[in-house]
Amino acid sequence: MPKIACIFPGQGAQYPGMGKELVQNYKEAMNIFDLASERLGIDMKKLCFEGDEEELKKTENTQPSILTVSIALLEVLKLKGIEPQIAAGLSLGEYSALVASKAISFADAVALVKKRGKYMQEAVPAGEGTMAAIMGIERESVMECLKMASGYGVVEAANFNCPGQVVIAGHTSAVEKACSILKERGARKAIMLPVSAPFHSSLLKPAGEKLAAELENVNISDNELPVVSNVNAQVIMNKYEIKRCLIEQVSSSVLWEDSIRRMIDLGVDTFIEVGPGRTLSAFVKKIDKSLYVHNVENIETLENTIVSIRERLECN
Repeated sequence: MPKIACIFPGQGAQYPGMGKELVQNYKEAMNIFDLASERLGIDMKKLCFEGDEEELKKTENTQPSILTVSIALLEVLKLKGIEPQIAAGLSLGEYSALVASKAISFADAVALVKKRGKYMQEAVPAGEGTMAAIMGIERESVMECLKMASGYGVVEAANFNCPGQVVIAGHTSAVEKACSILKERGARKAIMLPVSAPFHSSLLKPAGEKLAAELENVNISDNELPVVSNVNAQVIMNKYEIKRCLIEQVSSSVLWEDSIRRMIDLGVDTFIEVGPGRTLSAFVKKIDKSLYVHNVENIETLENTIVSIRERLECN
């Protein structure tokens, strides 16, 4: 029997039209979009289906829209009889994982991530912070180079995505200096990212403090499904750990590679990326090529995933 993990994408996966096919074909998906619209006071279908890229790129729009699409897709997967035994999500995607685990309601989560996006955007003035993707160099070498660039400002590891890919974040001048040093030290690529803030760096601590205040007003329960946290790549199972990790997550490194390896150690052999894009699927394949990896973002990928998993179930 396959052991299935659902993994959920974070900011950057969005695109105009995401989720439209699902809403047109499944009332379960429509219900999620309607609930998001009601809770936020905006037309979520219009934002996701007709909004232009610039509108979707606004952090306080991006976060609730990706969460909505991801949970709409999850509801359809469950309707088809496919449910995960464990979950995780990249940054924002951790909220989708917690909804999947029933630790937090979708209605509360979608309102919370809209505020989270706003707080993250406001934490650092525009232009003062940035991020860069570093390819083709080991994480130990990245950390050494970051120390060398620290005299130019804050620069830290934001995401450990997969072998040979680390994202860094911090003050713009320090990130640029780190990129220069990393290329000199053998990095294959150092690409500045088109982001509006240095996410997952200590510069975002003010956003975490505001989020902590919001979390006091949100009903969080012990989760029914194990969730692997970005902050420590460990399974979190109670409401106190969940709150702590969500606060720390805003300004801490995302240990994505470590989280995937944790799930592999727990017996997961099948990963389904639930939400827009295929970025997480690519990361998982780079971590372990022997795994079964699927993505579900539209009708075609939904049907392909269902057929593949059912065939494996019949063979066991």
